[in-house]
Amino acid sequence: MAADSPLDAYSQVVAGVAAELTPKVASLRVPRAGSGGAGESLGSAVVFTGDGFLLTNAHVVGRAQGGTALFGDGASAPFRVVGTDPLSDLAVLRAAGDTPKPAELGEADRLVVGQLVVAVGNPLGLAGSVTAGVVSALGRSLPTRDGQGRPARLVEDVIQTDAALNPGSSGGALANASAQVVGINTAVAGIGLGLAVPVNSTTRRIISALMADGRVRRAYLGVVTVPAPLPAWLRERTGRANGLRVAQVIRGEPADRAGLRAGDLLLSAAGSPVEKAQDLQRLMFGDAIGRPFAITVMRNGALVDVIAEPSELVAA
Repeated sequence: MAADSPLDAYSQVVAGVAAELTPKVASLRVPRAGSGGAGESLGSAVVFTGDGFLLTNAHVVGRAQGGTALFGDGASAPFRVVGTDPLSDLAVLRAAGDTPKPAELGEADRLVVGQLVVAVGNPLGLAGSVTAGVVSALGRSLPTRDGQGRPARLVEDVIQTDAALNPGSSGGALANASAQVVGINTAVAGIGLGLAVPVNSTTRRIISALMADGRVRRAYLGVVTVPAPLPAWLRERTGRANGLRVAQVIRGEPADRAGLRAGDLLLSAAGSPVEKAQDLQRLMFGDAIGRPFAITVMRNGALVDVIAEPSELVAA
């Protein structure tokens, strides 16, 4: 291609997203103490409000109370950690002083496999790095690690992409072709494989709770589920293809007390159909704690209704 030729359509999209988002993704310097003495960890964060709130990963800030955010124009600002939620691997920060205009949050639930996405972050401390790729898969699970690198929790329903990610990219933006942030890059899973926490209605509830209270109150049933197909007659009756198979019921917990059993096929909860893990998770917030929670399952070919009373999930 000649030097003066116009950019192809793909390059135009990527360049446009990069120009829009690069100023809005900060490089983070987070102080961290370890066995080898004091040091700092690197990461990224996305400005998402006009008054200095930033969104990043919980594992980026760990137990730190604050740090420094550096922006693409050379400006820097101290920030404090407003709240963290290890279960979703999200954290909200607030920077002191002026920050760039906020990025627009999009809707990850509209993504499709094969769709173009652009990752903007600060890998290895190199500000303003941009990579592009496609959505490789949706609905993946991500095992996260704590500040000492030990296995911590499992983050459900993450986005898998082949856009290159490197250490320091965590907390940066994963954007669609309209420069809307549809994910927060959270991990490098392997060569050519990156993962991001989706931005959707559940994420927005988490963000709002962190901004208001510094933590997220979650309801807890005490079940482990996996997606499973519905039998043909039930597909025809409900118009849905899948439910959630109960793989394990934790003894003594709300689901056990309500009479749920391993092998039950969960069809609806609190009046809402459930087909994937996120459908149940989006119901498991503070307003469900201690209240009657209706669940419909298929058991031995029959539909069974049970009433559970979720308890509060207590962080380990």
